Formats: sequence, structure tokens, C-alpha cells
Amino acid sequence: MSERLRPRDLALLAEESPSTPMHNATVEIFEPGPDGFDYGRLVRLVQDRIAFVPRYRQRIQPVPGRIANPVWVDDPNFDIGYHVRRSALPRPGTLDQLRELVSRIVSRPLDRNRPLWEIYVVEGLDGGRFALLTKSHHVLVDGVHTVDIGQVLLDKTPEVRPMEPDDWLAAGRPSPFALVADAVRDSVTTTDTVVDTVRAGTGAVLRGASASLRATGHVLDALANRTPHADSPIIGPLSQQRRVVTVRTELAAHRKVREAHGGSINDVVLATVTGALRAWLMSRGESMRRIRQVRALVPVSVLDDELEPTSLGSQITAHFVDLPVWESSPVVRLHQVSYSFVAHKETGRGIPASRLAGMSGFAPATFHALGARVAGAERRGGYQLCVTNVPGPQTPLYAAGARMVATYPVPPLYEQRPLAIGVTSYDGGVFYGINADRDLLPDADLLGPCLTEALDELLDSASGGRTRAPRGRRKKKTDQP
Repeated sequence: MSERLRPRDLALLAEESPSTPMHNATVEIFEPGPDGFDYGRLVRLVQDRIAFVPRYRQRIQPVPGRIANPVWVDDPNFDIGYHVRRSALPRPGTLDQLRELVSRIVSRPLDRNRPLWEIYVVEGLDGGRFALLTKSHHVLVDGVHTVDIGQVLLDKTPEVRPMEPDDWLAAGRPSPFALVADAVRDSVTTTDTVVDTVRAGTGAVLRGASASLRATGHVLDALANRTPHADSPIIGPLSQQRRVVTVRTELAAHRKVREAHGGSINDVVLATVTGALRAWLMSRGESMRRIRQVRALVPVSVLDDELEPTSLGSQITAHFVDLPVWESSPVVRLHQVSYSFVAHKETGRGIPASRLAGMSGFAPATFHALGARVAGAERRGGYQLCVTNVPGPQTPLYAAGARMVATYPVPPLYEQRPLAIGVTSYDGGVFYGINADRDLLPDADLLGPCLTEALDELLDSASGGRTRAPRGRRKKKTDQP
């Protein structure tokens, strides 16, 4: 019996449109090993490791008459060559050219008639480097049954871990009669099937009504006073095109600010984002007195028995932070962000960053995907910006013998929110990935230097020996590495 999609997964599929593709992406840059670049070796690596994520060889199959939710079934035509694609930049390829290529690829939705993922191998980067761009749909990576494929591709040493031979064969394609029979059987033996089907059907009606209301000005949101600051410069209708911006900074710089002012690495990251938004908005001629703050959703890892368990050992929930872009002092901005997390820390539910960074495989890929799901579930919650920050391992990782030297998350954009930021710390670096709507925010590339300058401001304040932040915590196990 195949597994059925849950109502929350159907909601994600229903919300998807050409302007809001529901996939999470990651860009990773590698230095080849002594033997050089070998595309065939990379394909074999993916083919071997996909055994850890069998959902990646399945597609969505609707049930005739919609008498039950769709099911996951093996794709009898699964073709690794379709999903692992080869591309190249004109040598020597620059990071700007890579970002432009990534922007175009992440703008395109995934094909629902196939397993919902793709990997692009991009050759030709300067210095003989290459990049991997992974795209995985939200319904694919739920953290319960399936993690992101990026979590299982990387090894701790250049030597590839030996794997047992994968003798996978696709199950036969279920007939319409078999799909209906299974749906009837599930309805009789599993009450959840009936409940989920009713929820999905009701949700479809509500989403249809919501679509009509969006066309007439989001009437329901306005009545509920939940429109996310419609006058904000980072709120507006999305186009079908994206612009991806990447920035590498040093973890040592974030640690220096933390040591000088207290708080956590996460606080420093958010204060850096706040300073960058302030400088970028001012470059656009925006009045800080009018805007004053940007409400951000920051997914956090917690231990909570009331939330759905995941295979990662923790749950992800939403934490809302008002980023004080009106404040001119970088230290005061850091203070403000630090205070916003006091209540969360005092609950005792938080997960130590060292534990997250030490999870098996490259867990940030999965955590970013789960954070995006949380942002999607809260999309009517009034936030303007989602910032996901995930600590990763501080030792190098390898794919098919090539060392990963950079990793940039590319979070998705949801309706009316043309900007999202993902952050991953790895091997001494802190990597900022920015996804922006190309038409609504044509100057989003300026956010790159603004991030660097905002961190420099904090570093200058740390060198000046200013007063520590109110929380005044030295490094503890709950801080990021």
C-alpha cells in the first residue's frame, strides 16, 4: 500500500503557481581532488546515495474521482540522467555568472509528472572548481519520511563510503481500479484517511475562494487585518523571475562580535541582516521613520512533544522578530535582536547549535527545507521576511573526492514576499544566500555589499570595546559554533 499525501502537502501543491514555485535550493561549490573533475563519478554517487531517500524515485499519483488523497508511487520511467543535469559556464566562469545561471534555474517550477527534484552539475568555474545546484520540492522533504538529498551526498573524507549494491526495481504502476480499491480499503481500516480527504477537499474549496479573493485585492486578509504591511517596500506581487545573491563571511568575525557584546551567533547574523536591510533601504530613498522595523520569521529548532516529530530529533517552529532597521547604532540593533530571543531561550525548548551542527550528514540542507515549510504555513501571519539560519559542521566535507568550499541556501519566495534570506555556517565560513524577485526588487544585488558593510560595522564596534549586550552570555553550548 502506497503512502498518501497529507493535507498540508496538498496545500503546498495548491499554493504553487508559476510565480511561486515551491522548492528549496542549495548552491555548493567544490574544489576537485587530485584526479580532477569526473562527472560520471558524481552521477554514480547520486545513484548510490539515493537509496537513502527512496522518495526521490517516486512521483505523485492522483486517485480517480479524488475519493482520497494522492499517493506516492515508484516512477517506472525513473531516469537518473534526467534529474542529474550537466551544465557549464564559459571558462573561467565567475561567481556572477554562476549566480545568474542559478537565478534562472530556481525560477522554473519542477515537473509534477516526475520525481520532484533536480541536481545541476555546473562546470567551468574559475580555478577548476564546479558547483552543484540542488532543487527539492517542499512536499518531498518533510523531515519525517524524507530528508534533503544534499544531506546524504557528502562524506567526511575524500574517500567515498562504500555502499551495498542497490537492486531497486520500480514497483508496477498501479491501475485506476487498484488506486480506488486501496482508497476504499484505507477509508475502512484507517480513520485518518477519511479525515485527511475531508480536510483536503475543504481546503481545496477554501483555496479556490482565496484565489478569487487575491484577484480582487486580498479581501479576507484585509478584513482580518493580516496583510503583511502592504506599504512595505519588500511586499508586493511576484513575477516569474528570481535574482540570487550570495555572500561569504567569516565565522571568526561573528564570534568576535559575540565575544564583545554577548548574545549568540544567531543574534549577530540577524543584526547583520538588519544593518544590511537598513543600508539597502536607505540607498533606495526609503524613510526609516516610516518603516522603522521589518517583521521577520525566523524558524528555530525546539524539543516539543506537541509538534510533529522529525527524523532529525527536533521540531521546527516559527519565531517572530522585529528587525529595528530604523536604529542607526549597530550595537543597539544587536541588543534589540538579542532581547527578542530571551523568552525563547527561557522556555528550555531550544536545541544547542553544536548538536545541530553535529547531526549525521549535511543536515543544514534539510533544516532549511523544513524552515521553508514553516514559513509557508505561517504565510498569513503578517511577517515580511523569512530568515533561516542553520549551523553546519566546522570540518570540510567531500562529494566524490571533491572538497566543498562554499554552500549557499536559496530559500523560496511566497506570495507577496519578494525577499528571503538563508544562512549556513560551515568550515569557518558563514554563507548568506539571498533570493529576490527580479522585477519587484531589481536592485537586490546591492544587498550583498550591504551585508558585508553591516558586519564590518559590528566588528568595528567590537574592536572599540563597547558595552556588552544585555544578555551578556559568554560562549555556552546553546550558542552556535
